[in-house]
Amino acid sequence: MSDYNQDKLTADVVAAFAKTPDPRLREIMSALVKHLHAFAREVDLTPEEWLAGIRFMTATGQISTEKRPEFILLSDTLGLSMMIVSLAQARASGARGATEATEATVEGPFYWPGAPDLPLGTDIGEGVPGEPTLYLGRVTDCDGKPLAGALLDVWSGDGDGKYDVQLSDAPTMKARGRFRTDAEGRYWFWSIRPTYYPVPDDGPVGAMMRITNRNIYRPGHIHMQVSAPGHVMLTTHIFVGGSPYIDEDAVFGKRDSLVVDFDKHPPGKAVDGREMKAPYHSASFDFRLAPAALKAAA
Repeated sequence: MSDYNQDKLTADVVAAFAKTPDPRLREIMSALVKHLHAFAREVDLTPEEWLAGIRFMTATGQISTEKRPEFILLSDTLGLSMMIVSLAQARASGARGATEATEATVEGPFYWPGAPDLPLGTDIGEGVPGEPTLYLGRVTDCDGKPLAGALLDVWSGDGDGKYDVQLSDAPTMKARGRFRTDAEGRYWFWSIRPTYYPVPDDGPVGAMMRITNRNIYRPGHIHMQVSAPGHVMLTTHIFVGGSPYIDEDAVFGKRDSLVVDFDKHPPGKAVDGREMKAPYHSASFDFRLAPAALKAAA
């Protein structure tokens, strides 16, 4: 009987990568082979199932474009994107920063560089369907010290669950803007209260979600990229408390610490002095950034 058994097969494939010049690539490829082979053995993968998986991956690549990154969607819906985010935050922030800084979450496919720099108090929700909302809070370090001049790069979908890049060939910079905190680390701006929406489900990932009876929706949220000199940049969301699907985010990005009550107010003068003729919401949230100096020790 041949001694070319399953264990030897795995060992031979790992050995084939032994001369890889880059040690990190060698480590990754060796671990990948071991885990792939272990997966096939654990589930006793059949040739028919293996071919079905290959066809699925092929279809995922065929539908992918710059504006429709289906492989990123696959990573998101398998929770891999959030795992990478979690590992990256821990690596960059160190043990203390990773536990005391605001939790990071996925960037998502709708970020677009080049949002305008705007003065505090600007309404980036003008002309966008949705209920007016005042966002306010502070940016501090992990000890609560205000960070003056911290940058908040903000974007969200509209009240119908659509982003500007989904409605036109190029972003119209609707519900997008960049703000700098004041001397006390405070920020405030107006936008809309975002709503829940489905991830794209007309491709292979959507088919996977349906056949496994998975939810395809994300709860309402607004994206923030927060940065300050000497600190680790944070990419995160503020989630709308009570939003449908708040406890079953399709991409596993929701964190309890990021869920915020959107308080509803009658018409009148808002806390920033703006006179509101219709009801509006307010959402308050403070961001904590880890010191970048911890990166070297991570």
